[in-house]
Amino acid sequence: VLGKGMNPPQKILFPPEKIYMSWRQKRRPGAGLYNLGSTCYLNVVLQCLTYTPPLANYLLSRQHSRFCRRQGFCMMCIMEAHVRKVLYSSASAIRPRAVIRDLRFIGEFKPDIPGDAYEFLRCTLSAMHRACLSGSNDLDISSRGTTIIHQIFRGILRSRVTCLSCNTVSDFYTAFLDVLLKIKGTSYLTAALEDFVKPKQMDGKKCFKCSKCKKKVAVSKKVTIHHEPRVLTVCLGRADERTHRKISQVVEYPEYLDLRPYMSDTAGEAVLYSLYAVVVHSGRTCLQGHFYCYTKASNGQWYEMNDVTVDSCGIHTVLGQQAYMLFYAR
Repeated sequence: VLGKGMNPPQKILFPPEKIYMSWRQKRRPGAGLYNLGSTCYLNVVLQCLTYTPPLANYLLSRQHSRFCRRQGFCMMCIMEAHVRKVLYSSASAIRPRAVIRDLRFIGEFKPDIPGDAYEFLRCTLSAMHRACLSGSNDLDISSRGTTIIHQIFRGILRSRVTCLSCNTVSDFYTAFLDVLLKIKGTSYLTAALEDFVKPKQMDGKKCFKCSKCKKKVAVSKKVTIHHEPRVLTVCLGRADERTHRKISQVVEYPEYLDLRPYMSDTAGEAVLYSLYAVVVHSGRTCLQGHFYCYTKASNGQWYEMNDVTVDSCGIHTVLGQQAYMLFYAR
């Protein structure tokens, strides 16, 4: 499908057929992570990425570091060493020292200042993506979207804009690595997704120039998932847009999610995802509190990972949390 923002890549940096969605090796869960100041936000993201099967399979194969020519900071090399250390360590917990050491290169984070897990995830994936592009400065934008990181996490959104004067339809395509959902007044993930894809009338602001009317017009806009990612990352927006207070309501989420109803093409077979990680924020405000997570290890068992502790638990515990981030895999 071609529209504004969608051209075929001239070069494939990482072939999608080399992505393995299931664990290539099954083992017990790895080590917990020490909290080195106020670093629980960072620990949960590292754990969720460690238990993302296609990413872990790639990092454990050492394909990146064997050919990496980067001098100094390389987020892919750091993550490769970290995942190996966590999954192969005989210790019950390890210190993520390399990540802490290079925090300033990942984003505006400091080990002694509480951070936001969602922001850290976005910055980490961006740093890993940049590391994969190292030495490929002259690539077209579509080719830049074929790194291992984008092949795993990237999807395409379609924004369909309809002129309310003449009904001319314009389609725009943008890449996404995660979906941020509004949850105020919502009790179910599926309801938040329905709201996400519902047409919105932008009539108050005449901000879109219609190609047929040749002037700025009122429009309706409908955003849908046009191309689904292999791994779907959802953030439930818990900061109230007006008051910035934390929205503490429980939003129910399923173990298995069908993305088909929220796609541009709603006909066809189900696009099924399976939950494999959940990040929880406990605390009354967004700026304070504590992050911990639940991940599904390669042995198929769920574990609560709370800094240094790793305890097995059941799916009913996992599904009963005040979730902040949800990770689903195809």
